[in-house]
Amino acid sequence: MTAIIIDDVPQARQTLQQDLEIYCPEISIIGTAESVVSGAKLLKKVQPDIVFLDIQMKDGSGFDLLDVIPTINFHVIFTTASDAFAIKAFRYAAIDYLLKPIDPEELLEAIEKVKNTPNVVAESFDLLKTTIQEKAAPKRLALHTQEKIHIAEITDIIRCESNGNYTQFFFLGNEKLLVTKTLKEFDKLLSEQNFLRVHQSHLVNPNHVKAFLKIDGGYLKMVDGSEVPVSSRKKAKVLEVIGGV
Repeated sequence: MTAIIIDDVPQARQTLQQDLEIYCPEISIIGTAESVVSGAKLLKKVQPDIVFLDIQMKDGSGFDLLDVIPTINFHVIFTTASDAFAIKAFRYAAIDYLLKPIDPEELLEAIEKVKNTPNVVAESFDLLKTTIQEKAAPKRLALHTQEKIHIAEITDIIRCESNGNYTQFFFLGNEKLLVTKTLKEFDKLLSEQNFLRVHQSHLVNPNHVKAFLKIDGGYLKMVDGSEVPVSSRKKAKVLEVIGGV
């Protein structure tokens, strides 16, 4: 695989290139650039498999660079300084990132993900850019299936159900999506959106709960007619949140 590095800090470019040569010898660096402008010029000359892209540079952002590229037919791995809000935005957009200073193990993980996932769609970059710029809670979520990446409205999610290493999403309109991440990972994200983990295998959107039925140990009736069991240790919290249903 081939890669280029775009970063306005010479030491950052050099260190990343050295780390790639040591830990990822299968990656061939075919160019480096120090700005949005030089990065765009480089991408007109070469066609890398991966672009390591700094978010903030002296003449603009990594997003500015992506905006001027007609077709994004390469994987993007952003490099960024520690910023809790930005990291959250990356997770909602399902886009790979590396925190500076870059840890070799995290670099290896990022490369492995690239090998096993499709290119990120433009909508994912738009979602990431909007979330970071507006500093607001994300309204959409990027979901990876084995075939493609889907951008979903969070308010349309009724519930999520564990399916081994996958998660089954259920949406308004009777749509379903099998996503290649565990329920635990989505619990971390969607709990910030007031979703409830009501059972080891179930995460629900309280806005789509129709009723709580106390029979058979207790379960939720959702707006799509589905029934979701509630574990005994979660019952008090569920009743507290959806008590008015």
